[in-house]
Amino acid sequence: MQAAPYFMHPERIKKMDFYITNAQVYHNHHFGAHVIHVTDGKIKLCTASDVPQGAETFDAQGRHVIPGFIDIHTHGAVGVDVNTAGPEDLHKIGRFFASNGTTSWLGSVLTDTEEQTQWCIEQFKAYDKIDTSDAAHLLGIHLEGPFLASAYKGAMPEHLLQQGNTALLRHYQELAEGRVKYMTVSPEVSGVTQMIPDAKKLGIRVGIGHSGATYQQAMEAIENGATLSTHTFNAMRLFHQHEPAIMGAVLASDEVYCEMICDGLHLVPATVNLLVKIKGLGRVIGITDSIMAAGLPDGHYHLGVNDVVVKDGDAKLESDGTRAGSTLTLNRGLKNIIAFTGKTLEEVIPALTENPAKFLGMEDHIGFIDDGMDADLVLLDEDNNVAQVFVKGNLVSKEA
Repeated sequence: MQAAPYFMHPERIKKMDFYITNAQVYHNHHFGAHVIHVTDGKIKLCTASDVPQGAETFDAQGRHVIPGFIDIHTHGAVGVDVNTAGPEDLHKIGRFFASNGTTSWLGSVLTDTEEQTQWCIEQFKAYDKIDTSDAAHLLGIHLEGPFLASAYKGAMPEHLLQQGNTALLRHYQELAEGRVKYMTVSPEVSGVTQMIPDAKKLGIRVGIGHSGATYQQAMEAIENGATLSTHTFNAMRLFHQHEPAIMGAVLASDEVYCEMICDGLHLVPATVNLLVKIKGLGRVIGITDSIMAAGLPDGHYHLGVNDVVVKDGDAKLESDGTRAGSTLTLNRGLKNIIAFTGKTLEEVIPALTENPAKFLGMEDHIGFIDDGMDADLVLLDEDNNVAQVFVKGNLVSKEA
Protein backbone atom coordinates (compact mmCIF):
# COMPACT_ATOMS: atom_id res chain seq x y z
CA MET A 1 0.00 0.00 0.00
CA GLN A 2 1.31 3.42 -0.92
CA ALA A 3 1.45 6.01 1.83
CA ALA A 4 -1.82 7.91 2.05
CA PRO A 5 -1.66 11.62 1.24
CA TYR A 6 -1.26 14.17 3.99
CA PHE A 7 -4.95 15.08 3.74
CA MET A 8 -7.75 12.65 3.12
CA HIS A 9 -11.41 13.60 3.03
CA PRO A 10 -13.74 11.76 5.47
CA GLU A 11 -15.68 10.19 2.56
CA ARG A 12 -12.53 8.46 1.47
CA ILE A 13 -11.75 7.29 5.00
CA LYS A 14 -15.10 5.52 5.03
CA LYS A 15 -14.09 3.62 1.89
CA MET A 16 -10.61 2.69 3.12
CA ASP A 17 -10.07 -1.03 3.48
CA PHE A 18 -6.56 -2.33 4.05
CA TYR A 19 -4.43 -4.59 6.23
CA ILE A 20 -1.46 -3.66 8.43
CA THR A 21 0.90 -6.61 8.19
CA ASN A 22 4.30 -7.63 9.53
CA ALA A 23 3.58 -5.91 12.85
CA GLN A 24 4.05 -6.54 16.54
CA VAL A 25 0.63 -5.45 17.76
CA TYR A 26 -0.15 -4.40 21.34
CA HIS A 27 -3.20 -6.42 22.38
CA ASN A 28 -4.26 -7.43 25.90
CA HIS A 29 -1.08 -5.77 27.28
CA HIS A 30 1.29 -7.87 25.18
CA PHE A 31 2.84 -7.66 21.75
CA GLY A 32 2.02 -10.35 19.23
CA ALA A 33 2.15 -11.06 15.50
CA HIS A 34 -1.36 -9.90 14.64
CA VAL A 35 -2.64 -8.43 11.40
CA ILE A 36 -4.89 -5.37 11.70
CA HIS A 37 -7.73 -5.08 9.22
CA VAL A 38 -8.75 -1.42 8.92
CA THR A 39 -12.13 -0.76 7.39
CA ASP A 40 -14.46 2.23 7.76
CA GLY A 41 -11.94 3.71 10.21
CA LYS A 42 -12.31 0.75 12.57
CA ILE A 43 -10.12 -2.20 13.60
CA LYS A 44 -10.51 -5.93 13.28
CA LEU A 45 -7.69 -8.22 14.40
CA CYS A 46 -6.89 -11.19 12.21
CA THR A 47 -4.01 -13.34 11.02
CA ALA A 48 -1.89 -13.36 7.89
CA SER A 49 -3.99 -16.18 6.45
CA ASP A 50 -7.06 -13.92 6.60
CA VAL A 51 -5.60 -11.35 4.18
CA PRO A 52 -7.27 -11.84 0.77
CA GLN A 53 -5.10 -12.10 -2.29
CA GLY A 54 -4.74 -8.69 -3.90
CA ALA A 55 -5.86 -6.77 -0.82
CA GLU A 56 -4.24 -3.44 -0.01
CA THR A 57 -1.59 -3.84 2.69
CA PHE A 58 0.65 -1.60 4.74
CA ASP A 59 3.93 -3.25 5.73
CA ALA A 60 4.76 -2.28 9.31
CA GLN A 61 8.30 -3.63 8.85
CA GLY A 62 8.20 -5.50 12.15
CA ARG A 63 7.50 -2.36 14.19
CA HIS A 64 5.49 -2.16 17.40
CA VAL A 65 1.92 -0.99 16.83
CA ILE A 66 0.23 0.60 19.83
CA PRO A 67 -2.97 2.60 20.42
CA GLY A 68 -2.77 6.32 19.73
CA PHE A 69 -1.91 8.52 22.71
CA ILE A 70 -4.70 10.46 24.46
CA ASP A 71 -3.82 13.82 26.03
CA ILE A 72 -6.55 15.00 28.42
CA HIS A 73 -4.71 18.11 29.63
CA THR A 74 -3.08 20.54 27.20
CA HIS A 75 -3.31 24.29 26.67
CA GLY A 76 -1.82 24.38 23.19
CA ALA A 77 1.21 23.95 20.93
CA VAL A 78 2.97 25.33 17.82
CA GLY A 79 2.16 28.96 18.61
CA VAL A 80 -1.51 28.40 19.46
CA ASP A 81 -3.03 29.02 22.90
CA VAL A 82 -6.35 27.23 23.46
CA ASN A 83 -7.85 30.28 25.22
CA THR A 84 -7.48 32.36 22.06
CA ALA A 85 -7.76 29.63 19.42
CA GLY A 86 -10.26 29.70 16.58
CA PRO A 87 -11.25 26.53 14.69
CA GLU A 88 -8.29 26.62 12.29
CA ASP A 89 -5.94 27.21 15.23
CA LEU A 90 -7.34 24.17 17.05
CA HIS A 91 -6.84 22.24 13.81
CA LYS A 92 -3.19 23.31 13.77
CA ILE A 93 -2.72 21.94 17.31
CA GLY A 94 -4.41 18.68 16.31
CA ARG A 95 -2.16 18.22 13.29
CA PHE A 96 0.93 18.74 15.43
CA PHE A 97 -0.31 16.28 18.04
CA ALA A 98 -1.08 13.65 15.43
CA SER A 99 2.43 13.96 14.00
CA ASN A 100 3.77 13.06 17.47
CA GLY A 101 1.47 10.11 18.11
CA THR A 102 -1.37 11.78 19.99
CA THR A 103 -4.57 10.81 18.21
CA SER A 104 -7.12 12.21 20.72
CA TRP A 105 -7.07 15.24 23.00
CA LEU A 106 -9.05 17.59 25.20
CA GLY A 107 -8.49 21.32 24.89
CA SER A 108 -7.80 22.76 28.34
CA VAL A 109 -9.36 26.18 28.86
CA LEU A 110 -7.46 28.09 31.53
CA THR A 111 -9.48 30.18 34.00
CA ASP A 112 -10.65 33.25 32.08
CA THR A 113 -13.50 35.74 32.03
CA GLU A 114 -16.97 34.31 31.49
CA GLU A 115 -17.11 36.10 28.14
CA GLN A 116 -13.81 34.61 26.94
CA THR A 117 -14.70 31.13 28.21
CA GLN A 118 -17.97 31.31 26.30
CA TRP A 119 -16.05 32.46 23.21
CA CYS A 120 -13.72 29.45 23.57
CA ILE A 121 -16.70 27.11 23.76
CA GLU A 122 -18.09 28.58 20.55
CA GLN A 123 -14.76 27.90 18.81
CA PHE A 124 -14.92 24.23 19.83
CA LYS A 125 -18.41 24.04 18.36
CA ALA A 126 -17.27 25.68 15.12
CA TYR A 127 -14.32 23.26 14.94
CA ASP A 128 -16.72 20.37 14.45
CA LYS A 129 -17.91 21.98 11.22
CA ILE A 130 -14.54 22.00 9.44
CA ASP A 131 -12.66 19.10 7.88
CA THR A 132 -10.07 17.82 10.36
CA SER A 133 -9.43 14.28 9.14
CA ASP A 134 -5.67 14.93 9.09
CA ALA A 135 -5.57 15.80 12.79
CA ALA A 136 -5.97 14.21 16.20
CA HIS A 137 -9.57 13.91 17.40
CA LEU A 138 -10.62 16.87 19.54
CA LEU A 139 -12.69 14.99 22.10
CA GLY A 140 -13.98 18.06 23.93
CA ILE A 141 -13.13 20.58 26.61
CA HIS A 142 -11.28 20.46 29.92
CA LEU A 143 -12.15 23.40 32.15
CA GLU A 144 -9.23 24.16 34.45
CA GLY A 145 -11.10 26.52 36.72
CA PRO A 146 -12.57 28.90 37.66
CA PHE A 147 -13.50 27.02 40.86
CA LEU A 148 -9.96 26.91 42.23
CA ALA A 149 -8.07 27.97 45.37
CA SER A 150 -6.12 31.23 45.13
CA ALA A 151 -3.34 29.94 47.42
CA TYR A 152 -2.50 27.23 44.84
CA LYS A 153 -3.48 29.14 41.72
CA GLY A 154 -0.27 28.44 39.79
CA ALA A 155 -0.75 30.24 36.49
CA MET A 156 -4.44 30.96 37.13
CA PRO A 157 -5.41 34.68 37.21
CA GLU A 158 -6.45 35.14 40.85
CA HIS A 159 -9.05 37.82 40.21
CA LEU A 160 -11.04 35.44 37.99
CA LEU A 161 -11.28 32.56 40.48
CA GLN A 162 -14.73 31.82 41.89
CA GLN A 163 -16.59 29.81 44.49
CA GLY A 164 -18.57 26.77 43.40
CA ASN A 165 -21.32 27.78 40.98
CA THR A 166 -23.46 25.00 39.53
CA ALA A 167 -25.56 27.45 37.52
CA LEU A 168 -22.48 28.77 35.70
CA LEU A 169 -21.18 25.26 35.05
CA ARG A 170 -24.57 24.20 33.70
CA HIS A 171 -24.59 27.26 31.45
CA TYR A 172 -21.16 26.38 30.07
CA GLN A 173 -22.15 22.76 29.43
CA GLU A 174 -25.44 23.71 27.77
CA LEU A 175 -23.64 26.24 25.59
CA ALA A 176 -21.04 23.59 24.77
CA GLU A 177 -23.79 21.08 23.91
CA GLY A 178 -22.13 18.50 26.14
CA ARG A 179 -18.56 19.09 24.97
CA VAL A 180 -17.19 19.78 28.48
CA LYS A 181 -15.81 16.36 29.41
CA TYR A 182 -13.60 17.13 32.42
CA MET A 183 -13.10 19.92 34.93
CA THR A 184 -10.59 20.66 37.68
CA VAL A 185 -11.81 22.01 41.01
CA SER A 186 -10.38 22.69 44.48
CA PRO A 187 -12.28 20.82 47.24
CA GLU A 188 -11.71 23.50 49.89
CA VAL A 189 -13.35 26.26 47.86
CA SER A 190 -16.84 27.07 49.13
CA GLY A 191 -19.58 25.16 47.31
CA VAL A 192 -17.24 23.01 45.23
CA THR A 193 -17.68 19.62 46.91
CA GLN A 194 -21.46 20.03 46.77
CA MET A 195 -21.18 20.85 43.06
CA ILE A 196 -19.40 17.61 42.09
CA PRO A 197 -22.53 15.40 41.87
CA ASP A 198 -24.15 18.07 39.69
CA ALA A 199 -21.12 18.05 37.39
CA LYS A 200 -21.40 14.28 37.05
CA LYS A 201 -25.08 14.60 36.09
CA LEU A 202 -24.01 17.04 33.39
CA GLY A 203 -21.64 14.38 31.98
CA ILE A 204 -18.48 16.01 33.32
CA ARG A 205 -15.65 14.03 34.94
CA VAL A 206 -14.15 15.82 37.93
CA GLY A 207 -10.51 16.13 38.92
CA ILE A 208 -9.19 17.86 42.03
CA GLY A 209 -6.13 20.07 42.05
CA HIS A 210 -4.72 23.60 42.42
CA SER A 211 -5.57 22.86 46.00
CA GLY A 212 -4.49 23.11 49.62
CA ALA A 213 -7.30 20.82 50.76
CA THR A 214 -6.99 18.80 53.92
CA TYR A 215 -7.17 15.02 53.73
CA GLN A 216 -10.79 15.13 54.91
CA GLN A 217 -11.80 17.80 52.40
CA ALA A 218 -10.21 15.88 49.54
CA MET A 219 -11.80 12.60 50.65
CA GLU A 220 -15.22 14.27 50.74
CA ALA A 221 -14.70 15.40 47.14
CA ILE A 222 -13.70 11.87 46.14
CA GLU A 223 -16.71 10.41 47.94
CA ASN A 224 -18.88 12.88 46.02
CA GLY A 225 -17.51 11.64 42.71
CA ALA A 226 -14.10 13.17 41.92
CA THR A 227 -12.03 10.50 40.16
CA LEU A 228 -8.78 12.22 39.18
CA SER A 229 -5.90 14.25 40.58
CA THR A 230 -4.88 17.10 38.27
CA HIS A 231 -1.11 17.27 37.62
CA THR A 232 -0.36 15.36 40.82
CA PHE A 233 2.15 16.97 43.24
CA ASN A 234 2.11 20.23 41.26
CA ALA A 235 0.05 23.18 42.59
CA MET A 236 -1.00 20.93 45.46
CA ARG A 237 -0.58 20.81 49.24
CA LEU A 238 1.93 18.08 49.89
CA PHE A 239 1.92 15.20 52.34
CA HIS A 240 2.76 15.67 56.03
CA GLN A 241 2.72 12.91 58.60
CA HIS A 242 0.25 14.88 60.74
CA GLU A 243 -1.90 16.06 57.80
CA PRO A 244 -1.78 13.85 54.70
CA ALA A 245 -3.71 16.57 52.82
CA ILE A 246 -4.98 16.26 49.26
CA MET A 247 -1.79 14.48 48.25
CA GLY A 248 -2.37 11.71 50.76
CA ALA A 249 -6.02 11.40 49.75
CA VAL A 250 -5.38 10.91 46.03
CA LEU A 251 -2.54 8.47 46.66
CA ALA A 252 -4.62 6.41 49.11
CA SER A 253 -7.79 6.25 46.97
CA ASP A 254 -7.66 3.28 44.63
CA GLU A 255 -10.37 4.66 42.35
CA VAL A 256 -8.57 7.96 41.68
CA TYR A 257 -6.43 8.40 38.58
CA CYS A 258 -3.34 10.58 38.98
CA GLU A 259 -2.19 12.83 36.16
CA MET A 260 1.58 13.20 35.88
CA ILE A 261 3.66 15.59 33.80
CA CYS A 262 6.69 13.48 32.92
CA ASP A 263 9.03 16.14 31.56
CA GLY A 264 11.61 15.73 34.34
CA LEU A 265 10.90 19.31 35.47
CA HIS A 266 7.44 19.26 37.00
CA LEU A 267 8.30 15.87 38.48
CA VAL A 268 11.87 14.67 38.78
CA PRO A 269 12.45 11.05 37.73
CA ALA A 270 12.45 9.71 41.31
CA THR A 271 9.07 11.32 41.95
CA VAL A 272 7.56 9.73 38.83
CA ASN A 273 8.93 6.39 39.95
CA LEU A 274 7.47 6.86 43.43
CA LEU A 275 4.05 7.81 42.06
CA VAL A 276 3.99 4.76 39.80
CA LYS A 277 5.03 2.49 42.67
CA ILE A 278 2.22 3.81 44.87
CA LYS A 279 -0.62 4.02 42.35
CA GLY A 280 0.43 1.32 39.90
CA LEU A 281 0.53 1.85 36.14
CA GLY A 282 -3.21 1.23 35.95
CA ARG A 283 -4.04 4.45 37.80
CA VAL A 284 -1.64 7.02 36.35
CA ILE A 285 -2.27 9.18 33.29
CA GLY A 286 0.57 10.83 31.42
CA ILE A 287 -0.32 14.35 30.30
CA THR A 288 1.61 17.18 28.71
CA ASP A 289 -0.04 20.29 30.24
CA SER A 290 1.64 21.83 27.20
CA ILE A 291 1.37 25.47 26.22
CA MET A 292 1.69 27.23 22.88
CA ALA A 293 5.50 26.89 23.05
CA ALA A 294 5.40 23.11 22.51
CA GLY A 295 7.12 22.35 19.24
CA LEU A 296 8.81 25.76 19.14
CA PRO A 297 12.14 27.23 20.35
CA ASP A 298 12.74 29.02 23.64
CA GLY A 299 11.25 32.50 23.76
CA HIS A 300 8.34 34.64 24.94
CA TYR A 301 4.82 33.22 24.79
CA HIS A 302 1.52 33.44 26.65
CA LEU A 303 -0.80 31.14 28.56
CA GLY A 304 -4.29 32.54 28.77
CA VAL A 305 -3.86 36.05 30.17
CA ASN A 306 -0.29 35.37 31.38
CA ASP A 307 3.05 36.22 29.76
CA VAL A 308 5.40 33.22 29.79
CA VAL A 309 9.14 32.86 29.21
CA VAL A 310 10.54 29.53 27.98
CA LYS A 311 14.20 28.85 28.64
CA ASP A 312 15.80 25.44 28.05
CA GLY A 313 12.32 24.10 27.36
CA ASP A 314 11.07 25.16 30.82
CA ALA A 315 8.01 27.47 30.80
CA LYS A 316 7.62 29.98 33.64
CA LEU A 317 5.49 33.06 34.29
CA GLU A 318 7.34 36.22 33.40
CA SER A 319 5.87 37.93 36.46
CA ASP A 320 7.12 35.69 39.28
CA GLY A 321 8.86 32.63 37.83
CA THR A 322 6.05 30.19 38.65
CA ARG A 323 6.19 27.17 36.36
CA ALA A 324 3.43 27.57 33.75
CA GLY A 325 2.69 24.43 31.78
CA SER A 326 5.22 22.52 29.72
CA THR A 327 6.65 22.08 26.24
CA LEU A 328 6.25 18.30 26.46
CA THR A 329 4.77 15.99 23.83
CA LEU A 330 3.43 12.55 24.73
CA ASN A 331 5.89 10.69 22.50
CA ARG A 332 8.64 12.15 24.69
CA GLY A 333 6.55 11.43 27.76
CA LEU A 334 6.40 7.74 26.84
CA LYS A 335 10.17 7.47 26.64
CA ASN A 336 10.58 9.47 29.85
CA ILE A 337 8.27 7.22 31.86
CA ILE A 338 10.21 4.16 30.69
CA ALA A 339 13.50 5.83 31.60
CA PHE A 340 12.28 7.18 34.95
CA THR A 341 10.68 3.95 36.18
CA GLY A 342 12.62 1.12 34.54
CA LYS A 343 9.30 -0.32 33.34
CA THR A 344 8.93 -1.93 29.92
CA LEU A 345 7.13 -0.45 26.92
CA GLU A 346 4.35 -3.02 27.39
CA GLU A 347 3.84 -1.93 30.98
CA VAL A 348 3.87 1.82 30.33
CA ILE A 349 1.53 2.05 27.30
CA PRO A 350 -1.75 2.10 29.32
CA ALA A 351 -0.73 5.34 31.06
CA LEU A 352 -1.03 7.17 27.74
CA THR A 353 -3.86 5.21 26.13
CA GLU A 354 -6.35 3.05 28.00
CA ASN A 355 -6.19 4.90 31.33
CA PRO A 356 -7.26 8.29 29.92
CA ALA A 357 -9.87 6.52 27.79
CA LYS A 358 -11.32 4.83 30.89
CA PHE A 359 -11.26 8.05 32.88
CA LEU A 360 -13.29 9.75 30.15
CA GLY A 361 -15.62 6.78 29.72
CA MET A 362 -14.54 6.41 26.08
CA GLU A 363 -12.90 2.99 26.32
CA ASP A 364 -15.53 1.56 23.99
CA HIS A 365 -13.87 3.19 20.97
CA ILE A 366 -10.40 4.58 21.84
CA GLY A 367 -7.40 3.57 23.95
CA PHE A 368 -7.16 -0.07 22.86
CA ILE A 369 -6.38 -2.19 19.82
CA ASP A 370 -9.29 -4.56 19.53
CA ASP A 371 -12.19 -5.41 17.26
CA GLY A 372 -14.49 -2.46 16.67
CA MET A 373 -12.16 0.18 18.10
CA ASP A 374 -11.19 3.31 16.17
CA ALA A 375 -8.16 2.74 13.98
CA ASP A 376 -6.00 5.20 15.94
CA LEU A 377 -2.59 3.59 15.77
CA VAL A 378 1.03 4.53 16.36
CA LEU A 379 3.97 2.61 14.89
CA LEU A 380 7.15 2.83 16.96
CA ASP A 381 10.68 2.10 15.77
CA GLU A 382 13.23 0.11 17.75
CA ASP A 383 14.05 3.19 19.87
CA ASN A 384 10.36 3.89 20.63
CA ASN A 385 10.30 6.89 18.32
CA VAL A 386 7.06 7.56 16.44
CA ALA A 387 7.46 6.26 12.90
CA GLN A 388 3.90 6.40 11.50
CA VAL A 389 0.51 7.47 12.83
CA PHE A 390 -2.98 6.46 11.73
CA VAL A 391 -6.04 8.46 12.79
CA LYS A 392 -9.20 6.49 12.06
CA GLY A 393 -7.22 4.61 9.47
CA ASN A 394 -5.85 7.75 7.82
CA LEU A 395 -2.05 7.76 7.60
CA VAL A 396 -1.14 11.30 8.65
CA SER A 397 1.96 13.23 7.71
CA LYS A 398 4.90 13.35 10.11
CA GLU A 399 5.12 17.08 9.48
CA ALA A 400 3.17 19.43 11.76
